[in-house]
Amino acid sequence: HIRGERDREGYTMENWKEKKKGMLLLATAAFLVCDSAVSDTVFTLQNHCPYTVWPGTLSGNGAAVLGGGGFALLPNAAVTLQALPGWSGRFWARTGCVFDPSGANGNCTTGDCGGALRCAGGGAPPVSLAEFTLGGDQDFYDVSLVDGYNVGVGVSPSSGGGGGGGKCQYAGCRVDLNARCPAELRVAGDMGQTVACRSACDAFGSPEYCCTGAHASPSTCGPTRYSQMFKGACPTAYSYAYD
Repeated sequence: HIRGERDREGYTMENWKEKKKGMLLLATAAFLVCDSAVSDTVFTLQNHCPYTVWPGTLSGNGAAVLGGGGFALLPNAAVTLQALPGWSGRFWARTGCVFDPSGANGNCTTGDCGGALRCAGGGAPPVSLAEFTLGGDQDFYDVSLVDGYNVGVGVSPSSGGGGGGGKCQYAGCRVDLNARCPAELRVAGDMGQTVACRSACDAFGSPEYCCTGAHASPSTCGPTRYSQMFKGACPTAYSYAYD
């Protein structure tokens, strides 16, 4: 995990944007978190994709579900969610979703969580994840591509007053991996376009890619050419189980 101590003002984590270079971040779902003076944490989910995404949320250890488990987020829109101290969980962006008026029945092209708007479980791979554990004097966060990639996700700390994030560093993936995904890992949409990039574990299921069986330890499960492709494009994101 990427670890950083909190300053007295707390910190925010928001999407990485490099306006000075005029970069256009394509298919990027960005997430922000700040630590308030009262120790609650406010997550602001910002959608910088040119299309609607449906964030899914999953809380661990029986913690309160944030945002009802899932909702729609229009382009350039933002939603804030508040978490109590000790919260842990993950966020991901679902794409291409269609639901009935109740939200109970539907499906998503990527990141689907059982066909419901409000997720009761994790998103189906391949999906990019932003993961957080909040507690004590330190918070832990990471962006994981272990389950594959569907859209870019970034977490970038800054102080509550708008300054830098101190020792806390950017984590995420600001590269469109769908555009460079190997053919054997691609997930195609209805029009034949690449909508997600599978992990080698998801695609092949073999122990050397999944870090299972005889490869279930850091010493026996190293990077592969597939995880190295993910890591080379997104060096601050996890690329396989023992990255």
